[in-house]
Formats: sequence, structure tokens, C-alpha cells
Amino acid sequence: MPSPSAVEQRSVIYPEPLVEDPKDALALDVWGFADTHFAVNENGNAVLVGNRYELSGVELPALIPWVRDVLGITFDPSDSDAGNYPSYIAPAVENAAFEGEIRQFLKPEQITADGKLRLRHGHGQTQDEMYAIRFERLPRIPDLVVYPESDEQVSQLVTTAKRHNVVLIPFGGGTNVTDALRCAENENRMIVSVDMARMNRVVWIDTANQMACIQAGAVGRNIAAQLEKYGYTMGHEPDSVEFSTLGGWIATNASGMKKNKYGNIEDLVLDVTVVTANGKLERATCSPRESVGFDLRRLLFGSEGTLGIVTSAVMKIFPLPDVQSYGSVIFRTFEDGFAFVRELAREPSTPSSVRLIDNAQFKFGMALKPASQGLGTLKSRAEKFFVTRLKGFDPDKMVVCTIVFEGAAREVMDQERTVYKLAARHGGMKAGAENGRRGYQLTFSIAYIRDFLMNYYILAESFETSASWSDVLPLIENVSKRLQKEYKARNLPGKVFVTARVTQLYQTGAAVYFYFGFYFKGVPHPSRLYHELENIAREEILRSGGSLSHHHGVGKIRQDFLPAVMSPAALEWKRELKRSLDPGNIFGAANQNL
Repeated sequence: MPSPSAVEQRSVIYPEPLVEDPKDALALDVWGFADTHFAVNENGNAVLVGNRYELSGVELPALIPWVRDVLGITFDPSDSDAGNYPSYIAPAVENAAFEGEIRQFLKPEQITADGKLRLRHGHGQTQDEMYAIRFERLPRIPDLVVYPESDEQVSQLVTTAKRHNVVLIPFGGGTNVTDALRCAENENRMIVSVDMARMNRVVWIDTANQMACIQAGAVGRNIAAQLEKYGYTMGHEPDSVEFSTLGGWIATNASGMKKNKYGNIEDLVLDVTVVTANGKLERATCSPRESVGFDLRRLLFGSEGTLGIVTSAVMKIFPLPDVQSYGSVIFRTFEDGFAFVRELAREPSTPSSVRLIDNAQFKFGMALKPASQGLGTLKSRAEKFFVTRLKGFDPDKMVVCTIVFEGAAREVMDQERTVYKLAARHGGMKAGAENGRRGYQLTFSIAYIRDFLMNYYILAESFETSASWSDVLPLIENVSKRLQKEYKARNLPGKVFVTARVTQLYQTGAAVYFYFGFYFKGVPHPSRLYHELENIAREEILRSGGSLSHHHGVGKIRQDFLPAVMSPAALEWKRELKRSLDPGNIFGAANQNL
């Protein structure tokens, strides 16, 4: 990995290695921390068990009624099926020669064949995978899991894998929603998951040049905490920031909630070190920009584990903002809110995060509010009366835009003035900083709802795209109508739930995030049905001018759509690149049909 300039050595900080808190153990069978999950309490209301989030431990009396209403079902908390985890653990393929050789340079605790750990390393977080590990099976999973601690050990692993014809699949946080970690069923070679969790350091911070070298296994929440100690931030906050890793962000070409200010991952990476089948790709220096022919670093963005193992990267960092504030604006319709964010995107300086959610998500947010008591009840009623009766906002049409402002005091003040002036022009009304803050923070706690609802015969998942401004509204309408039509045509129970929000803003367009769910009790092979309907939604997205993906990537779940978005020559270039860099297919993740 590049070292800081010798001239600037005095400005370099070498943080202490990270020591993970045992309390931060992750669940193997559901999303997130092991000590956090949704449950139904003795009153028949939903509650988020644990104490990590603002929502934790708070009774949510409106959530289950909301689910009943939007899905058109009778949600009976006593009627549940959590499945049988682990439903199946595939037997391991052995390669004694390979195992014997890696034990010469890895310690015993760096190697495991534990069944549940092998299973966890064989899937990400798609609903299909989470359904399979509880109700069906994953027929092929890694045969061994290893935990390298240095670039040298990664290089030795790759060399040994080549010698013994073993498949290596890099593993970061395991948060992907693209089937990227799912093993090919016809792979007869030993498959080894290379878990980067022990390569989790912020190696150095160069304060003079505002950059830091970070190992690929570092998790987002830990990167943020380590940089914050020294007054810096990287500003990259995907929804999965608590669990996803730097290496995973690079491999999937990720984006974050604060992209408007700090950029996407490709804007933040200054240099990257990767171990390939033909050796390590690294450079001696890291410059702001250069023109030296093909930029091999760029090949790694979106490579999804098919070309090598990212071990570290030099990243841009920024001083912590002087001011961070939140805001929110309500609009009478989604179209009004959309006109606002489209105009806001043309401004020279936009807030760090701007997210416009539709009416369905607005109501979902309301369903996640605890019951008001005492003065809180009076305030809630007064606010509702003011908004709906005096100002004329229709609860069945109104939407909200949540905003995060960050920067110098004057910069934030100017952005706030611009935002609320533009919002008023489109009929928007301030809804308060607290609602903006709450909306942003809810991102992390609502991720636990999907696995909770699966216990009650409900499948739900997200998918995303990006589109030009002129295509966004028709695209959202087309996808929603198509899913409702296809669901009804199959005579499925209740109603389908489809909702959308506009997230990252660009000069030419925006990212769109969908949520989609339905009730499946009595439906044969519900997970396969979900996949079928999601593919139909993806076809509609492409037909309506959207991208195959904005930040989730391709993996295996979208690889069959690649011929629709890339020319035959472009696809052949990808295949030739793979054959050139990895002729033995040692990095056999099989993503993107590579």
C-alpha cells in the first residue's frame, strides 16, 4: 500500500488497531446485531428488542395495524412460522493438500470449517437467501472459511489456491442483496471464503493531505468512529454502513446517503491495493490525479469478487463539519415534492442528504411512532389539525422530504435558506428538524423489520435504479402499476405493497429506491414467486429508461439482464478481462456471468 509522503511524515497519525466489542456480535440467521430484533409483546404490539436505536424498547401500537391495512390481510401475531434455522448445511468438499499448506502460514484460529459459519459465508441478504436458510436450503456453500491478517497472507492464500485449484470468494460484511456470495451449485472444487474481518485497521491518517489508508475489512461504523477521534470523516454512509466494509463498497461500486456532499465511492478512492491471481496490484505513490495510460484501479469498482481481493485503499477524508442539522418538508403530492428536488439538484450547493419519500412510506414512518402520552398526545393532535384541516394537506396524498445539512455555519445557513425558499415555491411546508433527524435515523432500525415480517408469512425486499429526471416519475408509476397488475393476475392473497423514494440527486437525474412486499401464506414456492415478480419489475425499469442498478450491483440476481444494457462487444471485453487476469477462475464467485 502507498505510504505517506516523506515530506509530510509529521502530519501522519497511526491509530491503534481496532478491538471489536464482543457486544457487537452479529446475528447469523437475520439482519444486524445479535441483540436486536423485532418481536410482538404481551400487548400484541410490535417492539424492537434491544437498546441500540431510538426505536429500541418502545411499543409501536400502529405498526401491525398498518401492515394489516396495506396488505389487506388479517395479521394474527399468534400465527407465525420462524422456520428451522439452519434448514440445511451442505457437506464440505475437502482438499487436504490445500488445507495442509495454508496451515503453515495461518494460525488455527484463522481457519474454520464450522457449519453455521460456512453457511453464513455462503449468502448475503436477499429475501430469497434469508428464506432459504430458514425454510428451504442452500445446496452449495463455502467448504472452509479463512481470516487473513495481512496482505502477505492474502497473497499466500491466492498462490496456494492456484497451486491446488481452489476457489476463493472474498467476504466483507455479507450485506449484499444481489446473490453475490451464493456459490455456484455446479462448482466441484473446494470453495474457500476469505473473510477480511481481521484486516480492519485505519492504517494511517495524513492530516496535511486529507487522506487515510484503510484496510478492506474495516466496517463503516468503525471507520467513522476511528476517523472521528481525529476530527475527520469520510462521509460515505450507505444504508448498511453499520455492517458493510470498505472492500465491499469498492467491489460493488457503492453509494451513500450523503453522496451529494462527499461523492460516491469512486469519487473517494485515491488508490486501491488488490491481490490478483497474477500478483498484487499496487503503486508506490498516491497523487491527486494522473494520466499514465489505463487506470487499473478503476477495474476494481463493481468487480464483485471476480478479479481479486481488495486489501486496502487510500481514501479522501474531510474535516468534521462545523455544523450538522436536519430538516424536513411536507408536500401535498409526490409530484410537488419531485419538482422541488429536481430544482434543488440544479443548485450549486445541495445538502448532504435529500430523500423524498412517497405517501406509502410517509404512512409507514407514522406507523413507527410510539403512542403519544399526556402533553405529547395534545401536541400530536394539534399538529395533525393544523396540517390537515387548516393547511389542507390530504393524509392519503401528502409526502415528506427529509434533509441533512452539513458544513460550515455559513454554508449550512445558505443551504437552509435555499431549500425552504424552493420548497415554498412548490407548496411545501416546513415539518421540523426533529422529523428530519428521525427519518434519517429510522434507516438503521427499519432494516430489521423484513426478517420479523417473514415469521408472519410476509416477504419484502428493496431494489433500486437510477434514471434521468424526465424518466423518474413515469418509471415509478410504471413499476408500481406493473407489479399490482401482475400480482392481481396471479390471484394472490391480499394486496401487493409497492413504494418508492427518490434518494441521491445528480445534475442529470436521480436514484430511485423501491420497496416491494406481499403476504404468502398458502402460496406455493413464495420465494420463487417473489423473484419472478422482482424480475418483472426490473424489466419494467429498463423499459422505462432506468439503470440495471444504481448501487446494489449485479451479482447473480441481475446478471441475465446484462445483454439488455451492454453491447455484445462490451460483454466480451468483460469476459476477456476476466480470462486474462484470472485464467484459472480462482476467483470463482461467478458474478456477472464471469
